[in-house]
Amino acid sequence: MVAELAPWFHNIHLPGGLQTAPEHVLGDFPANKWLRIRDHLPGDLRGWQALDIGCNAGFYSFALARLGAQVTAIDNNAHYLRQARWAAGQLNLSPSIHFEQMSVYALARTRRSFDLILFMGVFYHLRYPLLALDIVARKVKRRMVFQTLSLPGMEIFDTGEDRGLAERSDLLHPGWPKMAFIEHKMAGDPTNWWVANHAGVTAMLRSSGMRVIENPAEEIYICEPGGKNDWTSDFIDKGLRELFDPV
Repeated sequence: MVAELAPWFHNIHLPGGLQTAPEHVLGDFPANKWLRIRDHLPGDLRGWQALDIGCNAGFYSFALARLGAQVTAIDNNAHYLRQARWAAGQLNLSPSIHFEQMSVYALARTRRSFDLILFMGVFYHLRYPLLALDIVARKVKRRMVFQTLSLPGMEIFDTGEDRGLAERSDLLHPGWPKMAFIEHKMAGDPTNWWVANHAGVTAMLRSSGMRVIENPAEEIYICEPGGKNDWTSDFIDKGLRELFDPV
C-alpha cells in the first residue's frame, strides 16, 4: 500500500520496520525536525485539543496523538489525506485524530479554538500569509508552533514606534522586518511565494497577537497568545468580520 499511495513527503515509520520515504532528500523527515520541538512542548497532552495545519501524511498529528492529544488534522490536498488516514490506521491512532480536507482560511468560519496549533511548513506557500496568520492566532488557547522558510541571519533592527517618510532608507537595513516575494519559482515550486527574515517573522507574530517564548531551532518559533493588544487587534478583528461573517 505504501507504493500505491506514493509519492510520500513524510517518512512515516510503520509497524514491522517499513518506512514510507526512507530515501528522503531531507533525511528522516520530519522526525529530525520533531526532535527539535518535542522537548519544548508538554510531555503529557491528555485533555488538549490540537490542530495540525497542513498535516500532509500525518507525522506531527501522530506524534501529538501519542502524547495524548485529540487532534484535528487539516490539509487541502486529498492525496496527502489518503496517506494520513491509511497510516493512522496502521499505527492504531485513528480514534485520536480527525482528518479533514480544508484550507487554513476556512478556519475563520469555525468557532473552535485549540490548546495547541502546529502551523508549520505552510505560511510561505500561502498567497495571503498574514491573513492566514491572523486567522490562526485567534484560534490558539495555549501554544502555537510556527515554522516558515526564512532568509539567512538573525539580526533584528530597532524599528521604534514610528518612522518618518524621509527615513525610508532604514527599511533597507538587514535587520528590518521584511519578507521577500517570489514571483515565479523557488526550488521548482511555484507556491513558494514568500521568504521572511527572522525579524519579519517575529514582528508578524507579535502583530497577530502572539508572543514568541522560545526559538528552539532555526525557523521554529514556540508562541503563546499575548502579543500586541492595541488598535491593531481591533483592526484585524474588524477586517476578519468583514471578510468572513455572513452578510
